Amino acid sequence: MATVACVVEEKRLAEQARLDALKSAIERNKWGQFATPSPLAVSLARYALTFMGNERVRFIDPAFGTGSFFSALLSVCEPGRIAAASGVELDPLFVDTARALWKGYGLNLAHGDFTRVGPPDGRYNLVLTNPPYVRHHHLSAEDKHRLRAHLAQSLQMSISGLAGLYCYFLLLAHDWMEDGGLGVWLIPSEFMDVNYGATVRRYLTERVTLLQIHRFCPTDAQFADALVSSAVVIFRKSVPSAEHTVRFSFAGPIDDPEVEVMVPLDDLRISQKWTQFPASTGFVQHNGPTLGDLFCIKRGLATGDNGFFIMTEDRVSEWGIPQKFLKPILPGPRNLTCDVVETHADGIPALSPRLFLLNCNECEDSIRANWPRLYEYLQHGKVLKVDTAYLASHRSLWYAQEQRPAAPFLCTYMGRSRNGKPPFRFIWNRSEATAHNVYLMLYPKGWLRDALVSDPALYPRVFEALQRITPSQLVTEGRVYGGGLHKVEPKELSKIPAEQILNAIGKKVRIERQTSLFA
Repeated sequence: MATVACVVEEKRLAEQARLDALKSAIERNKWGQFATPSPLAVSLARYALTFMGNERVRFIDPAFGTGSFFSALLSVCEPGRIAAASGVELDPLFVDTARALWKGYGLNLAHGDFTRVGPPDGRYNLVLTNPPYVRHHHLSAEDKHRLRAHLAQSLQMSISGLAGLYCYFLLLAHDWMEDGGLGVWLIPSEFMDVNYGATVRRYLTERVTLLQIHRFCPTDAQFADALVSSAVVIFRKSVPSAEHTVRFSFAGPIDDPEVEVMVPLDDLRISQKWTQFPASTGFVQHNGPTLGDLFCIKRGLATGDNGFFIMTEDRVSEWGIPQKFLKPILPGPRNLTCDVVETHADGIPALSPRLFLLNCNECEDSIRANWPRLYEYLQHGKVLKVDTAYLASHRSLWYAQEQRPAAPFLCTYMGRSRNGKPPFRFIWNRSEATAHNVYLMLYPKGWLRDALVSDPALYPRVFEALQRITPSQLVTEGRVYGGGLHKVEPKELSKIPAEQILNAIGKKVRIERQTSLFA
């Protein structure tokens, strides 16, 4: 069987390439079609069998594609071990191809949407799959409503509307599994950290016995055509014991990882950041002050079109833009080589080139009457269709920007670790320049704000303390994508411990987050 399957696998790979070429990258993204590489499929199939003892395999892949996992199972199973094999596939081109490829191999392949197909009378003891990676914005409001209602009925669980399709696949497959059955899911690792992954995390710690999560190194993306960090989630359909521990592994092959640790289930249940494992051996609750206690943290402003709204001095001069409608703005992190932004007397950063944000709250009739050159520039923007872009079209005045005053401290929003340097940078902004949304803006609040106003000499101490925040703290609270791209959101940055800032300025406080202490 393995030899015959090997011949079919060569044909399958050729057919996979042919089918992939029929769709553009954008179309494949909407379908969530990212084929599992053959070596990875084989390693997961072989690893799955180590959990199954001598059981005969009743296999289901709810996102069958051309059959990479079925092919892998055939190559690693001894003859006769596969008692049943089924699949569900939505794309009719893939259905026709897979049926032709695997004719005579006992495959039952259904053409349809797995989220709409009810479970069969017979259940399966092995779900081995790579579900479609379809982001929530590619799901219609009708589909989200239907899927959420389905989960509420089948599992009595609610889920965020921001969840991707793979989350629904994993949860809905519960009714397709027999008791004690094994689930092996190759999915994006983002569910381990993000808020909309909370339902999946709850399912894995309450409804099933989670055996292992293996996270691939983000710099070793498993899919060359998808910028996503991948994880393998393995569980049994059984209620976990109170003393259960879960194996977390990281980097390298799943059967020989570079790092691994056993994490108590109770720690997982209270942790909102599962990617901290296996670097951590357990969850530690931090009850001290955090950056969110000391700063109001906001994303920089989203202009809607940086190329149009952010202007150099030459363009300002060319179009005769009035100074009253310009605000200095910092360049992006790649072009900001210093960590301390000095200022001229007028508040403009001492940088070259100097950049300005166009921000006008006057109506177009007033602009046409009083500032004809600015009016011409706005008409130029309409030719470029800046006014019909999403952000601009949702403003009362398409060219009026949201308010983001200058913040004294900033943190870069995303980045990669290069040459030993951390992925994020803190910046001390001594100018009156605002920043766009590649930065997080830190506005001191409460007693820290008052202390800085009364004693400006504290600014460098606060900045030095921010720079002493370790890369591991930032990475642990943030998230990571394929290719090693790290990102940290305002809420994530706000959770980082801030004792070092208090120590730097000799301040002792009692944290009372429910009072006005940090208002």
